[in-house]
Amino acid sequence: MLFDDGSGDRERVHGTWREFFSTESFRYRDGADPSARAALAYDRLREVNSLVGGVESLARDPRMLASLHEWAAIVDGGGGLCTVASIHYNLFLGSLLDHGGTGARDLSDFTSMRRTGTFLCTELKHGNDASALETTAEYDHESDGFILHTPTPGAQKFMPNTSPIGGPKSALVAARLIVEGQDEGVFLFLTPLSDEQGTLPGVEVQLLPFRSGAPVDHCLTRFDQVRLPREALVESEHGRIDEDGRLLSNLGNRRKRFLHSIGRVTAGKLCMSGAAVGASRAALAIAVRYAEHRHISGARAGQQVPLQAHRSHHGRLLDSLATAYAMTFAHRETVTGFIGHSPEEREGVERQVAVMKGWITWQARAITTECRERCGAQALFSANGLADFPQYTEGTITAEGDNLVIWLKAAGELLFQPSTESREEDELPLATRSLTDLQFLRDLLADAEKLWRTRAGAALRRGPAGDPLGRWNTASSAALTTVGVHAVGRAADAFLNAVDRTADPVARELLAQTCRLFMLRQLDRYTGDLLAAGRLTADHVTALPETAETVTSELAPHMSTLADAFDLPTGFLDALPMLQDSGYGFLPETHPSWT
Repeated sequence: MLFDDGSGDRERVHGTWREFFSTESFRYRDGADPSARAALAYDRLREVNSLVGGVESLARDPRMLASLHEWAAIVDGGGGLCTVASIHYNLFLGSLLDHGGTGARDLSDFTSMRRTGTFLCTELKHGNDASALETTAEYDHESDGFILHTPTPGAQKFMPNTSPIGGPKSALVAARLIVEGQDEGVFLFLTPLSDEQGTLPGVEVQLLPFRSGAPVDHCLTRFDQVRLPREALVESEHGRIDEDGRLLSNLGNRRKRFLHSIGRVTAGKLCMSGAAVGASRAALAIAVRYAEHRHISGARAGQQVPLQAHRSHHGRLLDSLATAYAMTFAHRETVTGFIGHSPEEREGVERQVAVMKGWITWQARAITTECRERCGAQALFSANGLADFPQYTEGTITAEGDNLVIWLKAAGELLFQPSTESREEDELPLATRSLTDLQFLRDLLADAEKLWRTRAGAALRRGPAGDPLGRWNTASSAALTTVGVHAVGRAADAFLNAVDRTADPVARELLAQTCRLFMLRQLDRYTGDLLAAGRLTADHVTALPETAETVTSELAPHMSTLADAFDLPTGFLDALPMLQDSGYGFLPETHPSWT
């Protein structure tokens, strides 16, 4: 079955991509050098583009965009498809459409992919502080256009895919609009970079070394007095140049104009989270199948047992499976919340998108690394589907905002927001509450968040007076822990909602048990705090490891069922050498003497 996203539109959103990525053209291709693999990403992007009936509709649909990344990452985790798709559809086309691109601007070159779009914001010297970027676009009254320029080496645009690989490209370049010597803030400028003959005059591109995990043509890019026409400025109510060459804006400060210009970064976080979810589910499906196929010596001479027979093996995979289920349900609910929010809810919704992006992508790194290790040396080969996932997820951790930085921002905001975690007072004596009770486990997570929020607030108040950075440094560790347990609580809520809407009683119980394992493992790190606060008894703390082990034992026979429910694209697992029936991988036709 496909995971229910709660939208009532599961087949369109997920079935479409699952079927598309089941085709042979998305199987692993061996032997290509990095440049060829980068070119392959654009070839595959064009295949995606040929499937999409309305490219503009895709760019406007966060659910379909996130789902595209979720399913593409499964079959292309070691490639660059997710990277170039996120840039072209979300950051490039999405930004043009959000700023009134339809009608006023011909987008057919980009919707047909005669030209690929890219997005240039981060600079060599300015990453997480992108609002301080240095690239300028000065308004020229005489030509009624702009002069785009890179004033310093540190202002070179860092990492965008701007080389001629993949064909002609155009970029949305984030630059400071200078009007009559006045810095009016950061705006986007539509800038042609290359044509069929190569890079255009005034545009200098230096190809960076290819990185593992996503072989995309990342580059350093600089502009030397590049002249742009008036229509290059991506205008909307946040800023327009009038007939007299003056800026008109309904936003009173430069920071707000910058945030408006890069508004698509929030949808990008959903895309990166989706890719991390897909990579995690694929890695787990491979590792679980391998644990069935691979046999090792048993306890008695001559005995052979599958890897999955060992608790040390299946226990780790079950913990990862439980987390992957939580990640999936949390991501689906986060997407739904983003789509349905009202203007007054926007700040809180964007914070939740950022928080869940950090949590999901960090979990993906841990899961894909665990799966790679559990499959031993065979998993070091890209052809077996696992080797590139850990490095790929590293990219999702940094893309669209470095996780630690966005969590620090969220932490500061949460400290001054009313707590959303509340629980009714227990009607039963604490000693009678069971660690198998899902609601009790969820209540404990809420208690942990409250405790750490209180601790962070107290640390902030006792920080050095008159030293804002010193005060924040005193509180930041506790504040980050608050964000972490908050994210776990949101994931637990999404998991519990999925359990509630599961009609089949057998599937419902299996999901409930998996949810139970997830929360037990997450609570383990907070038992000391909860005991000290009187929310757990000493007997609870003592019993928690044994309870988790019991749940693991009961789930062990269903590990393959849980992995199979990921319903990966048809033929994906069967094409991996180490999952062939022989169990050895990379084996040529059977030698006669081996039969």
